[in-house]
Amino acid sequence: MTAASLRRMKAQGERITMLTAYDYRSARLFDAAGVDVLLVGDSLGMVVLGYDSTIPVTVDDILHHTRAVVRGTQRALVVADLPFMSYTISREQALTNAARLIQDGGAQVVKLEGGRAVAPTVAALVESGMPVMGHIGLTPQAIHRFGGYRVQGRTKTAAQRLVDEAHALEDAGACALVLELIPAPLAARITASLKIPTIGIGAGPHCDGQVQVMHDMLGLQLPDEFIPKHAKQYAGLGEVILGAVLRYGDEVRAGTFPTEAQSFTMEERILAALGQSDDGDAGRAGEAAIAGDDEDRHGV
Repeated sequence: MTAASLRRMKAQGERITMLTAYDYRSARLFDAAGVDVLLVGDSLGMVVLGYDSTIPVTVDDILHHTRAVVRGTQRALVVADLPFMSYTISREQALTNAARLIQDGGAQVVKLEGGRAVAPTVAALVESGMPVMGHIGLTPQAIHRFGGYRVQGRTKTAAQRLVDEAHALEDAGACALVLELIPAPLAARITASLKIPTIGIGAGPHCDGQVQVMHDMLGLQLPDEFIPKHAKQYAGLGEVILGAVLRYGDEVRAGTFPTEAQSFTMEERILAALGQSDDGDAGRAGEAAIAGDDEDRHGV
């Protein structure tokens, strides 16, 4: 998958699948499942790092996780978020940070939030050879301005602004556009009016593709935690993991784990010879036995 693949998929009427990924293992699994795009989103601030918003996430955070995702990916397109205030101070700042994510992190595309105000930045990045994915509607980096996670574009003025912003980003050279928390009819109108694909999250079924945060889609929450309305849980892994860890704790405390099946053996004659000679045959035999032990690749 490349940035050009997304536009080709839209032209051919093929829907685009996109998921967030933050580490090597999730990237391998999602790539093997045929997901088209893996987004190293600044959502990692909330679902991985434990912040209450995306605001504290840094370029170094995104870079660290992008490298891991790239190592686990063979087919999917890897997109890395430019986090809060990493591209709005100057053109030079945007170019420098985007280049780090692509050159050092291995991402193929960078994503940034905003409409007409960031269109010149998008154009500068594209002109420098870096594909850019846009993001309009509810933009989490502007959460303090919005006053919460609210649906955008419900008034005539707000809806027209989103239409205009979408076209400004397309004209600036964006390869695709994320539409977040936008009424489905408005997202359909924007999608039909663009040559580049739209990827929706809480924007209805008429976008060219869909993106979900992996923790929402997999149900990686505790039973009492909030689940966004736009998310559909395809599994309940939070409860599965919780149950597995509870059983593990019970078995350790009861002394029923580990069993012989999870343990290693050694020759009785070597054990009996311990302490009899520091320099003799028994000591050398013990060293040989240690060198010949079975490999335990996942040992701590």
